[in-house]
Amino acid sequence: MYKIAVLPGDGIGTEIVPEAVKALNAVGARFGHEFSFTQALVGGAAYDAVGHPLPDETLNLCKESDAVLLGAIGGPQYENLPVHLRPEIGALLPLRKELALYANLRPCMLFPDLIQASTLKEEVLRGVDILVLRELTGGIYFGEKKRGFNAEGIPEASDLLKYSSIEIERIARFAYEAARGRRKRICSVDKANVLESSRLWREVVTGLAKEYPDVETTHMYVDNCSMQLIRNPRQFDVIVTENMFGDILTDEASMLTGSIGMLPSASIGGEVALYEPAHGSAPDIAGQKKANPLATILSVAMMLRYSFRLEKEAKLIEQAVNQVLTEGYRTPDLQEPGKKTVNTEEMGNKICEILTAVR
Repeated sequence: MYKIAVLPGDGIGTEIVPEAVKALNAVGARFGHEFSFTQALVGGAAYDAVGHPLPDETLNLCKESDAVLLGAIGGPQYENLPVHLRPEIGALLPLRKELALYANLRPCMLFPDLIQASTLKEEVLRGVDILVLRELTGGIYFGEKKRGFNAEGIPEASDLLKYSSIEIERIARFAYEAARGRRKRICSVDKANVLESSRLWREVVTGLAKEYPDVETTHMYVDNCSMQLIRNPRQFDVIVTENMFGDILTDEASMLTGSIGMLPSASIGGEVALYEPAHGSAPDIAGQKKANPLATILSVAMMLRYSFRLEKEAKLIEQAVNQVLTEGYRTPDLQEPGKKTVNTEEMGNKICEILTAVR
């Protein structure tokens, strides 16, 4: 019995999460596993119901579960709330902190049949397979924030970007261990020519590299990395970087896969890991069954792999995603001439059909 906290959240979160739950149930039935799902409120939905984006009941449920499945949170209607009550600030960041989720894994792998879905040339994309390790509980997102007025009475604001050597070494070591299971190359991304925090980052990673002589280590400024991801993405194996840089770079990297709707993620560190698609709540298409559930379904494949150590089951879900794309099924974000457009629920059903039928 695997206990999973299910937090659909806001916008398209309530549409994509049920499709991932269906996929888990299909895998469970196939291999004899039992998953217990308990749903709870988070984000704007929680604020609307109880006045806070992360109720104590939700946090306690997450801590008592074996894994957490999160849909998406936020929406324009919450942007004028006090900062501590906005879904991203009042729910997502404290959830990561409380669960000690310091490592965010975002695999960026191009499924061959989606090569035409990207805006980049085929010769640039073919063979792309990148794992981005983003530090998740430090940096500017968690640093002290101030608003006020200067001596001349002009409004000003500041956000503190702060890292300790322990935080840097922790995520870097995670990245080195991951690289050993891949192609043994790691690129540490910083802005050491400008930021003191990045200079410390580079010093720590350089020192740690001596413990991993079998892994090739390179360093790259974040602005150059953003260019290289488009110019020559195949040069990257594992990228490790700080919180804000990782947030931005992974959204850029999602375009290598054809759509951000294909990018899963896992947040790991404490006893309970959290799995979610890399995209947001997409309020512009919420309720229309246009959302791509594949990133969420691929996220539960990561759950099977990292939380439950069920590698065969994880690979089966990934194979099912590959097959449904090969058969030509596409949600609107991946729409191509000559392909079969399906809605959110239909895509989930196609995945489950394959999981049930394949032998």
